[in-house]
Amino acid sequence: MYQQLGAAQFDKNAPVLYVIVGIILAVVIAQAVFFLVRAYRRGVKIGMSKSVLNKTMVRAGVFTIAPAVAILVGIVALSRKLGIPLPWLRLSVIGSFSYETIAANIFEGDVTSATVYVTVALVMTCGMLVSMFLPLITGKKIQRGLMKMRRKDKKWGEIFMTALFLGMISAFLGYVFGGVGAGSSGWIPVLVFFVSAIVMALCGLLLKVTKWRWINDYALPFCIVVGMVSAVPITMLLG
Repeated sequence: MYQQLGAAQFDKNAPVLYVIVGIILAVVIAQAVFFLVRAYRRGVKIGMSKSVLNKTMVRAGVFTIAPAVAILVGIVALSRKLGIPLPWLRLSVIGSFSYETIAANIFEGDVTSATVYVTVALVMTCGMLVSMFLPLITGKKIQRGLMKMRRKDKKWGEIFMTALFLGMISAFLGYVFGGVGAGSSGWIPVLVFFVSAIVMALCGLLLKVTKWRWINDYALPFCIVVGMVSAVPITMLLG
């Protein structure tokens, strides 16, 4: 194991990494199955129809396909720099593709040493830990404050929530537009961003016209795939 993880012999796709990730994901899957069984038994106990419970599980399983596609795309996109095990672990448990991409790019070029690999992994993990524990401390206070604001002025409450969302998006926009001054190659992420935004707008319009609610679940992975595909000709033209 030491030779596989050592700086001189480091391999970001080492078998031992697959074993570690497989064990962690097995624990997560076991927890999901455990609570699924308990929930099903509880539903039967309180008088819910088994056919309704089975139909609910089938529908939930179908709608997990869309997030799974987005996760798969993310793993493929990050695998060149970080290998498969780390992105597979991060995006399968708690990671976000947009966040993981930014964290992975703290180091320019491919990850070729254990030191850099561990640094990137720590940045991903430590940064995401805040989102896990901060709501335990501030979640109730923030929720009460938002509810109080909405009761006083519903319109202002909606504006405030929209502003919070736009603030979060602005953080990622800075990452997209940050390389514009570097030349034509700096416009590649900008153009890919606009392609994805146009596709998302078209999905929203199609949802509004057709009332097909399933579009809402598949719009994000579809936009990610289209954006990645569009990056190929855009890079060929401007790269």
